[in-house]
Amino acid sequence: MYSHTKRIGSVGRFGVRTGKKIREEMRKIEDDAKNNVCPNCGKKVSRRAVGVWECKFCKNVFAGGSYFPVSKKTTLVEE
Repeated sequence: MYSHTKRIGSVGRFGVRTGKKIREEMRKIEDDAKNNVCPNCGKKVSRRAVGVWECKFCKNVFAGGSYFPVSKKTTLVEE
């Protein structure tokens, strides 16, 4: 079965079982989650646990949001 994922991206796995608006919101979250950067060095970070992020290069471990390293409630303090 062909699912047209070229046009709708990674949310093509949901098919017609899920509404259009939910799929659009999910796609936005997934696309934004791929572009997470470290506040110290600016390189890619990975999520260790919910709200715990680690930079792959400088080994900096810091707290942030569930899906993004910097949430709306989290503010970065410049030293």
